[in-house]
Amino acid sequence: MSALGRLKSWEGLLLALLVIIVAVNIEHSPYYLGVGNIVNLFQLSIEKIIVALIMTLVIINGEIDLSVASVMGLAACVLAWLFEMGTPMPLAIVGGLLAGLAAGLFNGFWVAYVGLPSLAVTLAGLIGYRGIARILVEDHPIGNFPEWFNLVGQQPLIGPVTVSIVIFALLFVIIAITLHSSALGRLVYVIGNNLQAARYSGIRVRLVKMTLFGASGTIAALAGILYAARLGSVRGDMAAGFELDIITIVLLGGVSIFGGSGNLAGVGLSILVILNLRNGMGLASITGNTQTSVIGALLILSVLVPNMAQTISNKWNGRET
Repeated sequence: MSALGRLKSWEGLLLALLVIIVAVNIEHSPYYLGVGNIVNLFQLSIEKIIVALIMTLVIINGEIDLSVASVMGLAACVLAWLFEMGTPMPLAIVGGLLAGLAAGLFNGFWVAYVGLPSLAVTLAGLIGYRGIARILVEDHPIGNFPEWFNLVGQQPLIGPVTVSIVIFALLFVIIAITLHSSALGRLVYVIGNNLQAARYSGIRVRLVKMTLFGASGTIAALAGILYAARLGSVRGDMAAGFELDIITIVLLGGVSIFGGSGNLAGVGLSILVILNLRNGMGLASITGNTQTSVIGALLILSVLVPNMAQTISNKWNGRET
């Protein structure tokens, strides 16, 4: 089978892996299929999978945003700092979202207009935004938020489904339509496939990249605010390390680290695989460090397997000719 065929069947492999994981979880835990556990399966990682949706577009576009977890923490800390200063919570929420938008546009400026690699720019952002967050809240947690705000992150909205899960579902539909059925989505693929050809074709590459990084910062800020609502308090180290899981979800979903290929269906299956895998390990009392190691191994495999398939295909095709 060619590399293209392997990549096209990636969703099938993910589906088979998901079935195996679910079967093992059912076998090992009588609580796995409970409604409460299924909701918790999503709720405990809801902020990560929200950010993974926009990260899909960024990586398909040929870029990466390592700063998303720090932007989540920054937005939550801006919100908490403004609230502690006496700002009404609705305005504090707006402030947190604007902080995320500003961080995203700042990243986008250096990538789109200055031409710096997004890996370097967002790695600097990962450090810098986290530093600002720590300065704002110093060493003490900030809490005592209004009850209605805490309920947004904790209270079921429709049956057992929370507001965060509803937001995720809406964003999934919106981003799926954007990526697969809109002019912007086509431009995202074209630029990710061949940046220079896109420029020579008259595509406004800078605007597309600025739009994606601005959206990445805003959605990361939204996820950070939802995380603050779920926890009921804010610390400077909030969401630290989340970027590993987020990027793993996207790459495991079949999105090429080099850009230009991938789809949201694969990312959706990847979300289910990782959430069920983490949930099963949690029910089996496997420690958090071991869980992180497993996710790290998945990240490595998600990068290596498609590239190995491509290399083998190239050698095979060369031999045939």
